Amino acid sequence: MGDDNKPVHGYDIGLTHYGDRGFSRFLRRGFARSTGISETMLDKPIVGIAMTPSAYNNCHRFMPDLVEAVSRGVLAAGALPRPFPTISLGEVNLNPTSMMFRNLMAMDTEEMILAQPMDAVVLIGGCDKTVPAQLMGAVSAGRPFVQVVTGPMSTSRHRGTRVGACTDCRRFWGEYRGGRIDDKEIGEIETRLASTAGTCAVMGTASTMASIAEILGVALPGSAAIPAVDSMRLAMAERSGEVAVELIRKPIAPTDIVTRQSVENAFRGLMAIGGSTNAIIHLTAMAARAGIRISQTRLNAISDETPTIVNLKPVGEGYMEDLHAAGGIEGVLHELKPLLHLDTVTVEGRSLRELLETPPRWIDRNYIRSADDPVSPVGGLVTLGGSLAPNGAVFKRAAATPSLFESEGRAVVFDSLEDLALRIDDPDLDVTPADFLVLKNAGPVATGMPESGYLPIPRKLAEQGVKDMVRISDARMSGTAFGTIVLHISPEAGIGGPLAAVRNGDRIRLSVAEKRIDLLVPEEEVARRLAAFEPRPLPERGYRALFAQSVLQAEEGCDFGFLVPRESAG
Repeated sequence: MGDDNKPVHGYDIGLTHYGDRGFSRFLRRGFARSTGISETMLDKPIVGIAMTPSAYNNCHRFMPDLVEAVSRGVLAAGALPRPFPTISLGEVNLNPTSMMFRNLMAMDTEEMILAQPMDAVVLIGGCDKTVPAQLMGAVSAGRPFVQVVTGPMSTSRHRGTRVGACTDCRRFWGEYRGGRIDDKEIGEIETRLASTAGTCAVMGTASTMASIAEILGVALPGSAAIPAVDSMRLAMAERSGEVAVELIRKPIAPTDIVTRQSVENAFRGLMAIGGSTNAIIHLTAMAARAGIRISQTRLNAISDETPTIVNLKPVGEGYMEDLHAAGGIEGVLHELKPLLHLDTVTVEGRSLRELLETPPRWIDRNYIRSADDPVSPVGGLVTLGGSLAPNGAVFKRAAATPSLFESEGRAVVFDSLEDLALRIDDPDLDVTPADFLVLKNAGPVATGMPESGYLPIPRKLAEQGVKDMVRISDARMSGTAFGTIVLHISPEAGIGGPLAAVRNGDRIRLSVAEKRIDLLVPEEEVARRLAAFEPRPLPERGYRALFAQSVLQAEEGCDFGFLVPRESAG
């Protein structure tokens, strides 16, 4: 039955408790044999493959092919692949928002890694909350892992114009709301926006998190931007399986890869690619699982030091397939090299310095600009403070209107998502283009923090040609969205933050230069209003109750407090 002095690996890891270890091992091996595994394979180390297929998740439609490719790499390298499922988060099919279920998927991922016998694990995901959930769970589980992403969609065409989900979704919908596109054409556009498998074709949240995984070093170099339909995606998955086996022979712990330096590199890369505001929440949560916290002051310093150099929608013009052809994330890192911590380690065991020793063979400057000729001399995202957001807020300056960066306006307040839906298109709504639209009660505790921060331009203004105005909320917005939008206000209105005190007609001041958002109401009046605050009833049962009772605020990554180490670095 084996030598008890041998290192424990494969099917001998974490034996099920029956009160008799010998019996536990005997029973496990007996049931493993029922799957047709030979004696030789039964004694191999195991690479678990966390797979996330779902008919509700178009981003993951090619999951079976990726699982097969990873398995091929694992077998070729001398280990046994064992695919296993976790829940899958299809962004547009989850109510009220996929954000509510990110932590559930992270728990699922972590517990299945720890509960089942595996020496290392390959995580396969793509859709927005999937990759951060997998990273959070895998970092906490502590076993060596490799991240594989499903890859972005390829673009399509509409009347001679290249289109792809989902920045174009919002652009065309805005045209439709403004009466410049009719019912027939918007129906045609609906059939072309997402014409292949894969994640959104622009630098939205999914593509941003894929890029961050590569910059962190937990995904293979060159893997982030390969289109989902490209054969290179399968070859990269196969290589990821081989690397997972190498990690068994020469282990590299997750916390040796996810370090303060690699997290700072990831934040710097986020700024350079003009990535999603959601990535700040996700990267904060993932880093906290490794005991790392990056202050908002440090985040803003990184942003102010880092040029935006990737010319993709929603910040620029291109799509992820263009970034792949232009040189990919490696091309971006070469441009950022003087700003990076180069001694960080990747899953291949190489340092970032070694990875960047060889200059890129070619970079398409249409999509990866040089640091000397950037899209913008500063990073795409900043955090804001001020009296309306004492614990912070997020602003995507790369996708906003510069003329609104320093502005003051009258608040037009919506108390809830239901109130917004009811009144935003009311022709009698008292609103002008100079006003600030304010949405309350869309934060993590109140509603799970949906992507409702991209408040629509009121129809009567859209019909006048207004395309942007200042919008403020405690919600998130899609990484594919654009506009002068202040998000993630903390503390949220639902727990009595200053946002709860805002009333119609109040004056609010936005200063991107000063990185502030301020409610221009006397402190005593704000305190008086908040003293009368009454929180809305929270869910009383099931996961939704657990979420509302346990979720942290945006600046802490909206993780569950009981999943974060009590002590964190710096």
